[in-house]
Amino acid sequence: MKTSDVFELLRDGGPQTRAQLAESSGLARSTIAARIDVLLRLGLVAPHGDAVSTGGRPPSVLALNPSARVVVGVDLGATHARAVLADLAGTIPAEARADPDIADGPEVVLGWVTGSVRSLLRGQQRKLAELAAIGIGLPGPVEHSTGRAINPPIMPGWDRYDVPAHVRRDIDVPVLIDNDVNIMALGEQHAHFPDVQDLVFIKVSTGIGAGIISGGALQRGAMGTAGDVGHVRLPRGEGVTCRCGNEGCLEAMAAAPALAATLCAGGADVSSSADIVALVRGGNLRAVQVVRQAGRDMGEMVAMVVNFINPSVVVVGGAMSAAGEHLIAGIRETVYQRSLPLATEHLRILPSAAGEQAGVIGAAALAIAHVLSPEEIERASVAITG
Repeated sequence: MKTSDVFELLRDGGPQTRAQLAESSGLARSTIAARIDVLLRLGLVAPHGDAVSTGGRPPSVLALNPSARVVVGVDLGATHARAVLADLAGTIPAEARADPDIADGPEVVLGWVTGSVRSLLRGQQRKLAELAAIGIGLPGPVEHSTGRAINPPIMPGWDRYDVPAHVRRDIDVPVLIDNDVNIMALGEQHAHFPDVQDLVFIKVSTGIGAGIISGGALQRGAMGTAGDVGHVRLPRGEGVTCRCGNEGCLEAMAAAPALAATLCAGGADVSSSADIVALVRGGNLRAVQVVRQAGRDMGEMVAMVVNFINPSVVVVGGAMSAAGEHLIAGIRETVYQRSLPLATEHLRILPSAAGEQAGVIGAAALAIAHVLSPEEIERASVAITG
């Protein structure tokens, strides 16, 4: 059993004594003591009080030390940027916000990122050496293995740009990159569904995408395009051209620009998700009907996902989710009609609970998962023991 295995016992099983660890692992106490010594030297484990004595000196209890290191999670959108500092348990003591335009290019936007990282560390009196990793979500397709955006439609100047290398020129720590929907799925799971192993997050805004967590793991697919559900073809979409060049795509029927165009054709003055949401909340009957139909259209796609992936939770987020139950009701209506009864028996379809924080929480969770991965703990163990 490796050092990382002993760490996992403490991480998953909570505070334990050396004797309890030896019993649960089957290892000799001397071996456990050696592994614990390495974890203590790394700072990943710390004393957590004493257990009840059965005679003599009480045995010391050991637990994960979340304050040993910190990470930064960054959520970059089309016209927003958020960054948070978090400990290894995901607790967030500080955050920074700005409104840069992603179209300003990587030099400008990533300059804000590195500046914010240093500012957050200073504000919490943490040293740069205590920073273990940075997680970043980008609003476009990402090749996860390299951290490069690939043909991002709203990110001029970012195509195949080496984001990790740029950040590491200023702050030399591991930099993990993923697309915004994936990190929102991670954020929702981390903050509100930690025990859910099968979850789908649907982001509904200017586009429509999905983050898929199956068997407890984020599913990116062979090239990182898993969850690109906005271009699923709808039967009623024949003749409706999508920006991708195909006809009848879900995005062309149910994303915010399509809904705004429909409402404008009826005489409404709308141009954004916020405008549509305001009409719905104001009780505009036509807006309610349009959003409800968008929900039904999304339900066609969600029903396919439910039948194929069989999640226990579907979370709907993004700017249009603020329209509330009208959108969710439309999705539920179609899903329960089109999915198998067994797949929907315990299925929950819910609005996002993390809201606008889902992205930064997920980006921090991405960084934490890297820092606490068995591979990283083994690498650090070898470095400290020689």
